[in-house]
Amino acid sequence: MQQGGSPKAIVARRGLRQVALERVVDQIIAGHPGEASRFRAGNSKRIGLFVGQVMKASGGKANPDLVTTLLARKLA
Repeated sequence: MQQGGSPKAIVARRGLRQVALERVVDQIIAGHPGEASRFRAGNSKRIGLFVGQVMKASGGKANPDLVTTLLARKLA
């Protein structure tokens, strides 16, 4: 097992960035149940609201493509 390195390197090596991002995505979905229902009912444009909220919560540091992928999977 590798040890040491910068916090950024450790997070990348252990794949923790996506785990943390999934928690944020889960929180945003839970905080917007009505919008989640609208998305699931076919209003696919609502995903933009969720992406925006996740980006805001991450301080703009999340990868928007990854966020969109996670949201689509979790909202399906």
